[in-house]
Amino acid sequence: MSHDHHDHAPANFNRAFAIGIVLNLAFVGIEAFYGWRVNSLALLADAGHNLSDVAGLVLAWGGALAIRLVPDARHTYGWKRATILAAFANALLLLVAMGGLAWEAIGRLMSNEVSLQEQGLTIMVVAGIGILVNTATALLFMRGREHDLNIRGAFLHMAADALVSAGVVVAGALTLWMGWTWLDPVVSLGIAAVILWGTWDLFKQSLHMLFDGVPAHIDPQAVHDCLAALPGVTQVHDLHIWAMGTSHVALTAHLVMPQGQADDAFLNQATELMHDRFEITHVTLQVVKVPFTPSCVPVPDKDKPTQAESCPV
Repeated sequence: MSHDHHDHAPANFNRAFAIGIVLNLAFVGIEAFYGWRVNSLALLADAGHNLSDVAGLVLAWGGALAIRLVPDARHTYGWKRATILAAFANALLLLVAMGGLAWEAIGRLMSNEVSLQEQGLTIMVVAGIGILVNTATALLFMRGREHDLNIRGAFLHMAADALVSAGVVVAGALTLWMGWTWLDPVVSLGIAAVILWGTWDLFKQSLHMLFDGVPAHIDPQAVHDCLAALPGVTQVHDLHIWAMGTSHVALTAHLVMPQGQADDAFLNQATELMHDRFEITHVTLQVVKVPFTPSCVPVPDKDKPTQAESCPV
């Protein structure tokens, strides 16, 4: 068995989370104050929405902190799955928030409610502050969004709100200038549709990983072929690949080697191969002369062209 690369820790975003939470709490206070001051239901409602953003950041931060907890006898993999739960919760929160935004926009269109005609300039200024706050917060998480689903969830949440605030400013300016009172809800519907489209992938991926699905960036056929191409291996049996967290992937497999047991150098080579090519950080291999347990997954299609030749062994 081989358990290398356990020191492959994700980047530390503690400072980004702390700054983002403070900035967004301050903005919620500003938005609630001016919403109360100018009697704007839209600003007060958006203040409540931005408070949910703070909750989303707290969720993501909690997941990022949990991944660093030391494993124990009862939790041998640690608490890495908390990052997947945080990403799923963030996606769900964002989907619900955008659904609420769409519902409110449709309600305004149906009731012909006049929006942004009174105190429009104040609303636009506050929304402009929202663009700055949410864009700055999103940028704090930009470098981690490609490699960690939890960080991507935080980034999407903030980027979505920056887009919503930008829509409020543009729609408000055109409404005050042209008198198009219908534009605000229409723009809101368009923004909600764009954000829902982008968030759906995050929701699907996090739900897939919660049920031990193979992470999207890993081709299980390629992993099988790489292991099968190792010297002395005649069959790869009972291969499992799953995500322990949003930045940690585990693999277990039986390698059938009829000529005898593998040595440490062989296992180290296989572990390095899985890490370097597929970013699999926790590899457990069992070497057997004949498979003696039923496989939980179907054997890869033998008719498919093998990728073993392209796998550096």
